[in-house]
Amino acid sequence: MTANPDTSSPDGSPLDWTDDGHPRSRRFGDIYFSREDGLAESRAVFLEGCGLPEAWAGRDRFVVGELGFGAGLNILALLELWRRTRPPGGQLSIFSIEAFPVRAEDMLRAVARWPQIADLAALLAARWPGRARGFHRVELPELGAVLDLAVMPVEDALAAWSGSADAWFLDGFSPALNPQMWSEAVMAAVTARSAPDARAATFTVAGAVRRGLQAAGFAIEKRPGYGRKRERLEARLTGPAPTRPNRPRVAVVGAGIAGASAARALRALGLEPQLFEASGPGAGGSGNPAALVTPRLDAGLGPVAELAAQTFARAVALYEAIDGAVLSRGVLQLVQGERDPERFARIAASDLFEPGTVAAIGSEAASLRLGEPAPAGLDLTQALVIAPDRVLAAWAGDWRGEAVGAVMRRDGAWVLSDSTGGELWRGEAVILAAGAEIARLCPGLMITPVRGQASWVARPQRPAASSQGGYVLPTRDGLLFGATHDRGDTGTEVRPEDHQRNLDTLATTRPDLASQIVLEDLEGRAALRAATADYLPLAGAAPEAPPGLFLLGGFGSRGFSFAPLLAEHVAAGVAGAPSPLPRALAELVDPDRFQRRAARRGRISVQTSR
Repeated sequence: MTANPDTSSPDGSPLDWTDDGHPRSRRFGDIYFSREDGLAESRAVFLEGCGLPEAWAGRDRFVVGELGFGAGLNILALLELWRRTRPPGGQLSIFSIEAFPVRAEDMLRAVARWPQIADLAALLAARWPGRARGFHRVELPELGAVLDLAVMPVEDALAAWSGSADAWFLDGFSPALNPQMWSEAVMAAVTARSAPDARAATFTVAGAVRRGLQAAGFAIEKRPGYGRKRERLEARLTGPAPTRPNRPRVAVVGAGIAGASAARALRALGLEPQLFEASGPGAGGSGNPAALVTPRLDAGLGPVAELAAQTFARAVALYEAIDGAVLSRGVLQLVQGERDPERFARIAASDLFEPGTVAAIGSEAASLRLGEPAPAGLDLTQALVIAPDRVLAAWAGDWRGEAVGAVMRRDGAWVLSDSTGGELWRGEAVILAAGAEIARLCPGLMITPVRGQASWVARPQRPAASSQGGYVLPTRDGLLFGATHDRGDTGTEVRPEDHQRNLDTLATTRPDLASQIVLEDLEGRAALRAATADYLPLAGAAPEAPPGLFLLGGFGSRGFSFAPLLAEHVAAGVAGAPSPLPRALAELVDPDRFQRRAARRGRISVQTSR
């Protein structure tokens, strides 16, 4: 039996509707859930089949994996049960895979027949994950839950995920119609991503599925099926019960966008971080009146481009949720070189961004947008200009106004001390998020300070945001532009000559706008950014350090785009939770990457010399 080759309708939906109102996959020709009572089926097959809620009783964290997100009904059933039986302080992590995601409105229509989950469906729809290729994180703090949806083929998603599930919902379409979801290789990958004593449940008892689970190490048992299905499967890995680590005490050093993002991410995972900042949130590179949130553009469309797209999407979703944080929406990236039109076309045609949010536009449209002659460009409709002070106020929380002089390991704990050696704090984990100061607190890192001075002026007209080498952004009461980029310069005084440099740069990209600005009217601010040798951030465990020391920095000028998702990745490492970052992207930002590359070069040179 062959599957329908059509993947979606003209409106982008991968499903249509049967005559009796049930969702049906266009690609696989199969229904999403039982016509009799899909919610009851989910509860019987998956929740009871995985021993829930008894399996999470007394647990601080429980992780559920799912093959086949579909219309989201299993997850809604899971959340409804979790809400009723959640252990005190418990955190639920969900990892689900769906190569062909439906739209939020389709989910709402599909589950509308069950009023008992209507409020949860509305909550999930309001934060609906995207359709771009990659991982999408959805936080549900009202429930103590986090959902990571992988939009990609099942084999790729399982290889990319770093978590270990305590329970698996195996709910792909019928094995006869969708055999790749049920292969032995997939079952082996499920096992590799399972915690000790993990359970799995599925509606099918097909021989290939039974054999695949058994070959992967699961003990299987047939159980009475739901509705018209005579039997279903329950499976369990034999092994010791999972260990239950204590929640670590964690400190974050630095209260710019990196430290504030880390504090927010830790709290979302049920931890209570202690934040240290000598001069107050935003005292360093995060303190300008406005900040640009755009992705780094990479026409190679490889891992670096994936990292840029996924960090950007997560940042936008989080900033949109902060009252008053967004100053304007939409940024025009203008053509600079002769290869840019081709690069922009490749990026706009890729599947890394949400459909319709990135578009190449011509010179006429760009000129109309900016109100003066302009070259062609790339219209980034989801890009933002934000107010950093609103973000830091929302995320930083309470902070201790003390300067950290050193970080050291003492008596089995991490200790922060002041400049005289006096102990400020001790605990199990520390996140260094202090920009260029990270290099002082953790010597040996390949971090370089980069001085940047931004210029701004008050005026009645707020310009459209654009970027072309330099950038121009609307502020609450005017515009901001710049910024200088002086590697190795550590001065933070405001320099008149740098205002002139910024104005000269603006004149090359927005000459009409620049002609309206008087140099003497400019205000400004200089701060140090932190850059790495490969222009990628540092996010993960500190190299050659005992466990518990983490780094979050090296963002260059893209901290507001990179920090929110990478902070969640680091926070997951602290909490022992699944990371929202695919493995290949985590390796790109691993602080140990420079040592690994050096080691590989050393091996190569040794081999060559023989």
